[in-house]
Amino acid sequence: MSSLSRLSPVLRGALNVGGSPAASVVALRNNSTKTSYGNLSDADRIFTNLYGRHDWRLAGALSRGDWYKTKEILLKGHEWILSEIKTSGLRGRGGAGFPTGMKWSFMNKPSDGRPKYLVVNADEGEPGTCKDREIMRHDPHKLVEGCLIAGRAMGARAAYIYIRGEFYNEASNMQVAINEAYKAGLIGRNACGTGYDFDVFMHRGAGAYVCGEETALIESLEGKQGKPRLKPPFPADVGVFGCPTTVANVETVAVAPTICRRGGTWFAGLGRTRNSGTKLYNISGHVNNPCTVEEEMSIPMKELIDRHAGGVQGGWENLLGVIPGGSSTPIIPQSVCVDVPMDFDGLVAAQTSLGTAALIVMNKQTDVIKAIARLMEFYKHESCGQCTPCREGVSWMFKIMTRFVEGDAHPDEIDALWEVSKQVEGHTICALGDGAAWPVQGLIRHFRPVLEERMAQHAAKKGAVAN
Repeated sequence: MSSLSRLSPVLRGALNVGGSPAASVVALRNNSTKTSYGNLSDADRIFTNLYGRHDWRLAGALSRGDWYKTKEILLKGHEWILSEIKTSGLRGRGGAGFPTGMKWSFMNKPSDGRPKYLVVNADEGEPGTCKDREIMRHDPHKLVEGCLIAGRAMGARAAYIYIRGEFYNEASNMQVAINEAYKAGLIGRNACGTGYDFDVFMHRGAGAYVCGEETALIESLEGKQGKPRLKPPFPADVGVFGCPTTVANVETVAVAPTICRRGGTWFAGLGRTRNSGTKLYNISGHVNNPCTVEEEMSIPMKELIDRHAGGVQGGWENLLGVIPGGSSTPIIPQSVCVDVPMDFDGLVAAQTSLGTAALIVMNKQTDVIKAIARLMEFYKHESCGQCTPCREGVSWMFKIMTRFVEGDAHPDEIDALWEVSKQVEGHTICALGDGAAWPVQGLIRHFRPVLEERMAQHAAKKGAVAN
């Protein structure tokens, strides 16, 4: 056994990318002993053209360090790439937060003759979420290069980028970037001169939110109705065209080249343990400067809003609540928002979820009941109708919430609504049912007095009219 093989996988990964064991130990120590997070330095930013201030084409991408030593990364082999991704602690940036290295490694089973595919989920239909479109519009070569490296890690034959049909400019820029990469020999036959053949195709969706679910996306890509499949079999066994497939989020794929260039230990040194790296956060709603920003994972929510979005309109004390991860995650009240870390584990502990890290900020001038009712209308409209709990239950929740907006209900119906949400949650093929149930549960959990007050006001007004 060589001295290199006796090292821990993390230190071994650092040595493979040219780092020193001492530097790796420091990175790990920093990650375990850090007590404050945020204020990401410019040197640690991955998406250096997030705001479109520079050239997004190949020449501009090369000047910012994209496609640097990509050939060397590919020649190191799939095991090395997977090792770096696992060392980095990268978790899926599309909402589920599944460990990326583990997910990609599912593809590395002995070949049975079928080609393997990478499918990039660029559908991004979650209300409040607009991070992936910034990557595709302003930094498309990061995604193309990421597809190549991720595809090499899986032994994939090609990547299909399933992009939301409404993203016209994003799709146009992505296609230009793909064409430039082909022309430069970076993808296609003998990609980057490595002997590895890899194609990238783009497919435009037709605007169905449910196609953001990986099996519904695969169905749509195959030309069928976008309805989720029962699992198993999982896509890694039977995916697009009946072949082994991994579906990955745009941001997850786009950060892979930088992780391989700088080393997994660098990425792992940012954020808390199990919540490592940088993250794109969307901040919208009642803030002074809505924005998309790249920050260190685990930054406190209040600091994120104050530092990058100019604070809440009317001041922090005017904050009512925040939906922290896109519309499908439960709302949390102001009292919880002060110290909660913006990462997977921190938000689960606060009875919500990081999701896509799209914060929807609501101040005290918001009719929170009406806001949640509006979300119910969206989920009712976007349900594919395949599962009875979702098809019927979300419709019931919308009807109940519509009455709650007016206060035309009895307080006992709050518990009935909770029960309906629990019958939808966890009883559907895909997570759309869960995404519809959680906003209602967050409303009842934290804003039940608001619901009861609305009902009391309506009852008093009704009684006054009767008299």
